[in-house]
Amino acid sequence: MEAITIAEKSKPPYLLGLLCVIPLVGAFVGLGLLLYGLLKYKDKRLSIIGVAGILWTILVYSALFYAGTHASVFKKGFENISQMQLNSLVKNIEFYKRSHGQYPDRLEQLRDDDKLAPINDAAQGMNIKGIAYYNYEKIGEKYVLFSSGQDGIPHTTDDLFPQVTITDSSKIGWIRHW
Repeated sequence: MEAITIAEKSKPPYLLGLLCVIPLVGAFVGLGLLLYGLLKYKDKRLSIIGVAGILWTILVYSALFYAGTHASVFKKGFENISQMQLNSLVKNIEFYKRSHGQYPDRLEQLRDDDKLAPINDAAQGMNIKGIAYYNYEKIGEKYVLFSSGQDGIPHTTDDLFPQVTITDSSKIGWIRHW
């Protein structure tokens, strides 16, 4: 009588392949199915399902990254976030001056008082160059604050500035141009 191995008794878990539709989870499940297909069951279809799960995750995340860096809807959304953050940042800077008697030398100093101070430039979206901060320069008792916009280059047409109303009686130190 021939001995029947466990692999011959059990059927490959093809239904687990449905989990491959879920990005990221699908990559891990796909890797498991690929290894099971190659090593345990020696089943070509199970291995193909595993590879498809891995490739699906790569495709989904690549598409999301591409959309985040190139689609105008995403870019406009990041610009809107940046505009709101700039307006809020003026308040953070003015509060810093009230608390410390002077404006901060660098935006990072705002994080000493408020860990959530929005100093990262959201208008640059998914910047692969690294973290982009808003442009800030303290000039005596005044300061300049703006976003370099989507191109990341200061002093171009896509720059964003805080939208604050400054009157003669305003006691804030923000100036638009240097």
